[in-house]
Amino acid sequence: MHRISVAEVLLTDVRACGPLTFCAAAAWTRSHPTFPRGRDDRHSPWMIVETLRQLGICVPLRYFGVPRTARFLIGDLSFRLDPAAEPRAPHGASEIGCLATVSDLRTGRRGNAVTGLRMRVDFFADGRLFAHAEGGARFLDARLYDALRSRAATAVTARHQGVRPRPAALGLESASDVVVSQDGDRVLVDPADPRHPFFFDHGTDHVPGMALLEAARQTIALRSAGKLLRPVSCRMTAARFTEHAPPAAIHCSVYGSIAFFRMRQGDTKTATGLLRY
Repeated sequence: MHRISVAEVLLTDVRACGPLTFCAAAAWTRSHPTFPRGRDDRHSPWMIVETLRQLGICVPLRYFGVPRTARFLIGDLSFRLDPAAEPRAPHGASEIGCLATVSDLRTGRRGNAVTGLRMRVDFFADGRLFAHAEGGARFLDARLYDALRSRAATAVTARHQGVRPRPAALGLESASDVVVSQDGDRVLVDPADPRHPFFFDHGTDHVPGMALLEAARQTIALRSAGKLLRPVSCRMTAARFTEHAPPAAIHCSVYGSIAFFRMRQGDTKTATGLLRY
């Protein structure tokens, strides 16, 4: 799962139920430290994205011969949630059923190694469909990954000391969950805890996609003065790696219940997307 902490592994079972179809079970805990249930006992929508991410690692490793040493690069992801059908957190954890379908399999030049795929996942609770998610990923061996990263800027700057927003203004309970700071009119990707147990469960040479999504959500919460806190759908495309330094600037535009965002480092656009509320 590319998780060091056992508590962060959501999947409890994954089985093949067709040539390119997989049935899985997940447990969404009621007391997740980063994404606790809301006041109305709804789970964080990021649990959908994290379950998709974990399936996108487990299935290729177990069923498509992708080596454990491969580096997984997510190019795009999206989800759509039906608030009227989503589960409420009971005592303990919600039992989530997942039906994952793989498409667009890509192989290397020799045709014997899977180098990429797309995955769509339908989410069920008590037999009721409540969400869809989809994403595409590439798998690189260490040599190709090192060659790709060798072209990236390696300069590291001092950690930015911007103004931290109040956690409550972002819909958060803990200051350690804040992943942005304010530098005048700019909002920057700037985690308060660079060893955060969810966003940075293990060391990475770039900012993980889940941290970017949460940074976008927090920026939109700021720009909307707390009116837009909980997205019901999203789409994000990563054009390039977002480096840890210098901190990426987050630009967003809000139009009613839809917010568009983009991440920039200098003149380089690294990620774009939208959140719908």
